[in-house]
Amino acid sequence: MFFDGCFWHCCPDHGVLPKSNRAWWKEKLDGNVARDHRNDKALVELGWLPIRVWEHEDLHDAALTIRDIWQSRS
Repeated sequence: MFFDGCFWHCCPDHGVLPKSNRAWWKEKLDGNVARDHRNDKALVELGWLPIRVWEHEDLHDAALTIRDIWQSRS
């Protein structure tokens, strides 16, 4: 399981591009998202199920979701 920060992983609800040096930040943050996708794909190929939770999500709700996923795969 991964806890993704809204800024660093471009949350569609809370991700904000800084006003200064925007081109550099866009490239950096887009690179983070691309790396996340590559890593998720590699984990799936190894038989893992990557689960990503945004930092703003309620931890109890996230735990219930993970439990439900685990139970459905058992």
